[in-house]
Amino acid sequence: MKAPYIKEEHEILRQSFRKFLDKECYPFFNQWEKDGAIPRAFWNRLGSEGYLCPWLDEKYGGFAADFGYSVVINEELEKVGTGMIGIGLHNDIVVPYLHHYGSEEQKKRWLPKCTSGEVVTAIAMTEPGAGSDLAGIRTTAAREGDTYILNGEKTFITNGIHADLIIVVCKTDPKTEPAHKGISLLVVERDTPGFSRGKKLDKVGLHSQDTAELIFEDARVPASNLLGNEGEGFYYLMQQLQQERLIVGIGGITAAERMLELTINYVKERKAFGKTIASFQHTQFQLVELQTEVELGRTFLDRIIEAHMNGEDVVKEVSMAKWWITDLVKKTSSICMQLHGGYGYMEEYEIARRFRDAPVAAIYAGSNEIMKTIIAKKMGLS
Repeated sequence: MKAPYIKEEHEILRQSFRKFLDKECYPFFNQWEKDGAIPRAFWNRLGSEGYLCPWLDEKYGGFAADFGYSVVINEELEKVGTGMIGIGLHNDIVVPYLHHYGSEEQKKRWLPKCTSGEVVTAIAMTEPGAGSDLAGIRTTAAREGDTYILNGEKTFITNGIHADLIIVVCKTDPKTEPAHKGISLLVVERDTPGFSRGKKLDKVGLHSQDTAELIFEDARVPASNLLGNEGEGFYYLMQQLQQERLIVGIGGITAAERMLELTINYVKERKAFGKTIASFQHTQFQLVELQTEVELGRTFLDRIIEAHMNGEDVVKEVSMAKWWITDLVKKTSSICMQLHGGYGYMEEYEIARRFRDAPVAAIYAGSNEIMKTIIAKKMGLS
């Protein structure tokens, strides 16, 4: 059943993007997984074909597309592999900060390069000692004339190696109480003095996604790179997290659908005791239960996407979808790998990669435990 927000123009985009991926991505993805990164040349091709930030205004290189285009692009990227998430992060999580809170001068300087692929973006929130508790970050930025002196470390940064433009969450007033009121957003450019990258992190999954540590040692950032107003960074983050978690939900439900598709095809062909695995009642019941849960999740998610496109506040519902769908992804990957038997543990089978990639979605963009605390607050329980 097609979602109500998906129109003919969205399906036209899906078909053209799928053809693009068939030629430019699918044949090379396994190699990118081995290499530990998606090549910059692919980013450039995405930009030249109009698949980066299509929602931006034409004057910045986009074509003012609605969020339905973002849904389609993220779904098709997830079908390739979860390691493609850095593109969705750039398109629909980081660049919106520049668009919503940047000055016109900042937008003209950065946004056209974000749509062309010349600039890859990242957002640096998490630190070695601070994850879910953003108010506990220790990275500081002290104002000296027309410069901020930035000190601190960030870790688990998606696009951390490729990024040319990084939104760094920092404290410009460490003494302010409550602590979140002293948080600001600084845009750090690739060649900033005092900025360096640590090692590319060796992860259990998402192998093609370049994730890194970032280090700031008296990094000198122009004061003109402050995003929005000083001290209001925490509020900007809260405003944008609804869409970030929605993107995670979209990727999650697509991954679950893909794993089901792989497994249904496999059990129809694989035989044991003279019969297909699909003919066993146990197999049927497991797949029926998963299919039902996935369709329920998709229906709920579609309703939230439509509300989000209408500008509604759906923080509670997005938090519900994020935790429930990402938990479902883990469950789906485990059952589907089991139904593949020994072959499910072989790298040549896609389900093995999906199994590795599944768990982290319940952790990033706010852990599922944090999602439940948000929901509890929205229910008036705390």
